[in-house]
Amino acid sequence: MKHLLFALISVLWAYSSLAQDHTISGYVKDASNGETLIGATVVIKDSNKGVITNVYGFYSITLPAGNYDVEYRYIGFDNMQRSIDISSGDQRVDVELSASGQELEEVVISAESDDANVTDLQMSSNKLDIETITKIPSFLGEADVLRSLQLVPGVSTVGEGASGFNVRGGSVGQNMVLLDEAPVYNSSHLLGFFSVFNPDAVKDVNLIKGGIPARYGGRIASVLDIRMKEGNNKSFHGQGGIGTIFSRLAVEGPLVKDKASFIIAGRRSYIDVLAKPFTDVFDGGAQLNFYDLTMKANYNINENNRVYVSGYLGRDVFMFDKEQGFDWGNNTATVRWNHIFGDKLFSNFTFFFSDYDYALSFGEDADDRFQWRSNIRTYDFKPEFTYFINPNNELAFGGEVALQQFEPANATVSSSGDDLDLSLDDKYGIETAVYLSNNQKIGSQLQVEYGVRYSSFSLIGPGKAYYYGEAEAGERKPLEETREFDQGEIIDTYDNFEPRLSANYVINSQNSIKASYNKTAQYIHLISNTTASNPLDVWTPSSNNIKPQIGHQVAVGWFRNFGASNDVEFSVETYYRKTFNQIDYIDGAELLINEELEGDLLSGDGRAYGLEFLVKKNTGRLSGWVSYTLARTELQVDGINQGEWYPTRYDQAHNFKLAAFYDLNKRVTLSGNFTFLSGTPTTYPNSKYVIQDTFVIPHNNENQRNNVRIPNYHRLDLSATIELGALTEQKKFHHDIVISVYNAYARKNPFSIYFTQADVAEGDTQNVQTQARQVSIVGTVIPSISYNFSF
Repeated sequence: MKHLLFALISVLWAYSSLAQDHTISGYVKDASNGETLIGATVVIKDSNKGVITNVYGFYSITLPAGNYDVEYRYIGFDNMQRSIDISSGDQRVDVELSASGQELEEVVISAESDDANVTDLQMSSNKLDIETITKIPSFLGEADVLRSLQLVPGVSTVGEGASGFNVRGGSVGQNMVLLDEAPVYNSSHLLGFFSVFNPDAVKDVNLIKGGIPARYGGRIASVLDIRMKEGNNKSFHGQGGIGTIFSRLAVEGPLVKDKASFIIAGRRSYIDVLAKPFTDVFDGGAQLNFYDLTMKANYNINENNRVYVSGYLGRDVFMFDKEQGFDWGNNTATVRWNHIFGDKLFSNFTFFFSDYDYALSFGEDADDRFQWRSNIRTYDFKPEFTYFINPNNELAFGGEVALQQFEPANATVSSSGDDLDLSLDDKYGIETAVYLSNNQKIGSQLQVEYGVRYSSFSLIGPGKAYYYGEAEAGERKPLEETREFDQGEIIDTYDNFEPRLSANYVINSQNSIKASYNKTAQYIHLISNTTASNPLDVWTPSSNNIKPQIGHQVAVGWFRNFGASNDVEFSVETYYRKTFNQIDYIDGAELLINEELEGDLLSGDGRAYGLEFLVKKNTGRLSGWVSYTLARTELQVDGINQGEWYPTRYDQAHNFKLAAFYDLNKRVTLSGNFTFLSGTPTTYPNSKYVIQDTFVIPHNNENQRNNVRIPNYHRLDLSATIELGALTEQKKFHHDIVISVYNAYARKNPFSIYFTQADVAEGDTQNVQTQARQVSIVGTVIPSISYNFSF
């Protein structure tokens, strides 16, 4: 494989050097703060040639020697045109675009060119800029990245209070969530009501649901790539807000003007602080809060070298008193070096560290208590290269090496001062990958990106490996042998070729057909038997008993723009996903602190298919979008549901969302969003045990899984943003108030329905029955007000 990559790169390099062409390259930046602009368009006037800037704002285009009029474009900014002469050699041209002075009625809700919906190669992706995210009505008036993404087609959740999100039938653990390249293993604060991403520090949000480029790997459902701001290198600025549940503050500015900058953003909730004067719940040391801190700095060494350092730390704390409760948190650190080799070869070298851990503690004192801590750590090095061969070919290649450490349980039980160690051995894995892809334009209408990713994973010592015998389908497998492995010794190894292909055929300036196929492999697994992911779920690696998850997805879509300026976008996509080695569990599986966990796991296949519609209006006083998804997600596992296909817990046939924004005047913006979701499946009992005519135990005796659905989910949210301060550039201080109403008509949406013994009169033993009980996380109207400022 390495020889093939080297040979192909050498041939392409040699081919490109034969022509007597020259290159225009550089960065496109925001003139107001020096931030690089991702996805800016660079167009050669009077031709069909052009490129877009990469995720670092860099572009390169090779042309025959001559003089060219080059136009630089980015939505919300004034176009810039430069006359560039490359008759005698390559030219480095960095440009800074100024924000346009357009009227309020022309404000857009997308940081894309006006025809990007049709001309871009990437399909099955959704980008949301921070301006749009802050407009969307949200829980307690706080803008949130993940909750905003749940309004786009193909994305869902099982309900309020559910951590994470589901994409095209994938589970929460099948999404790769990246913050400046570092994976985030739990992306939720407050059990799913908020995400860990501070919008004040976020620059770009890109969700890729299909047609996943070869540079991404490690998950089989989607990639959420979040890029942090770099910091203003022109002048000092700040912004923040005071809300119902937490406050936030972000400060950014130059370390060396026009050369180095920083940004620091922090948030802290204060539910426990505000409630303490009104209740004695917090007198015994109880805590209920979360906090996070996001930081980034960068330094332009010279025009060919730039370094970045970024990091995140955050934590949720739920303590019932000084001794009892639980907490969880993420820590990430990223170091990146951009280097430009000549004018055609752009490189990025990234090293990152990610750590997710949680802790649980119960007991009256140190002599009688239970303590448990678990974590997953990743150390990763990722070299990546982009070679701009010519205007029609852009080659990307690179790889990564990751060391993963899993601590499933560091647990002890103390009883009357005697300690019992329940800890499980740590597990270690090494994941490596190399990839190669080419983005090629064929004529004026067809563009394709084809590539392959080769990945491998090895579970290594020190540690134990467990070997199980055969068992009847759905039953616990008997342990037959345990083997000890020394440090660095390979327990088991897997590898996969992951081909990727995307194509876009532009019919005309307003219509295109796109198609994609990708195979992906996932070597780590999220172990959870709850109705929704929670912070105490366990990550475990592939092993001699657990095979890697494999996903195949094919998608086809029609993309259409309407209006004189393409201000209305329409798209319809259909997709089919087939997955293998999906984990499920035997009835009564013991998932926590179980040394023989792998004996309780089952493996099966999955399938998901659907149709996604999106209509989006980008400009004007009234803007927004409507999305609808018709979908199905199923599993087939030997030993469950008699081996027949059954719906997953997050299967939703109908998913309808509406988001609308109306600029009432220059100071007031009204927003609203409506969500309708089909009820998700759950398992109901079909029989019961009655003990001594007194106790009743509901039971399902037909081995059915997810055999009924809970009622449909629907909710309306409303908000108004009122500008209080300056609206001109001459005044530096701006402030506004956001008034919002979550769940405006007080819908009691069911999160789950379960069965218990019904309440009966004392002494009545003749009418013992079961009773259905509904859990609604939010069952009333929740108004809120928040104050935001910038300076």
